[in-house]
Amino acid sequence: MRSAEDVARLLGVGADKTGVNSAAIARPALIDEIADRFGAQVLVLSLDVKRSGAVESGFAVTTHGGRVETSLDALRWAGEAIERGAGELLVNSIDADGTKTGFDLELIALMREVSSVPVIASGGAGAVEHFAPAVHAGADAVLAASVFHSGQLTVDDVKTALAADDIPVRAAGREESR
Repeated sequence: MRSAEDVARLLGVGADKTGVNSAAIARPALIDEIADRFGAQVLVLSLDVKRSGAVESGFAVTTHGGRVETSLDALRWAGEAIERGAGELLVNSIDADGTKTGFDLELIALMREVSSVPVIASGGAGAVEHFAPAVHAGADAVLAASVFHSGQLTVDDVKTALAADDIPVRAAGREESR
C-alpha cells in the first residue's frame, strides 16, 4: 500500500486488513492517514528485520526483501508506528527467514515488550515444534509459508501441536464463518 486510496480500493473489494512496509518507511505520515481514515484495525505494519550493530536495539529495519538495511531501529520504528495508528505488527526475521531452524525468539520477545498491539511472528518455521516457542516468546500469531506450500507441514499438524502445548487455536479444518 502506497496511499490511503490504495487501502480504500482494497477495502472496497472485500479486504479486512492491509499492510504497509516500505511506503511507510519512506513517508511515516501514511500510517496516520490510513489509521485516521479507516481505523487501526485495518492497518498491519510489516517489518522486515535483521540483526545489526548499527542500531541501539541490535535489530534494524530493512527494505527490498531484507537486502537494504535502513538506519531505523526496529523497536523504535515499531513503537512509532503504533503511536501513529498501526493496529498489528507483522515481524519477519530476515535472519531466520527460509532457514527452517525456528523463529527468532529474542526478536519476538523484544517486540512484545514494546508493542501494545498484536505481534505476528514470521521467518524461520521448519517444524511443528517451532511454533509454540514463538507464542511463548510473545507472538499473538505465527506465520509460515514455504513449509505449507511444499507440503512439509500442514496447518492441521501445526494446530495439533499448538493445542498439545495448551495454546488456544481454532478447530483444525474448520472454516471461519463470515
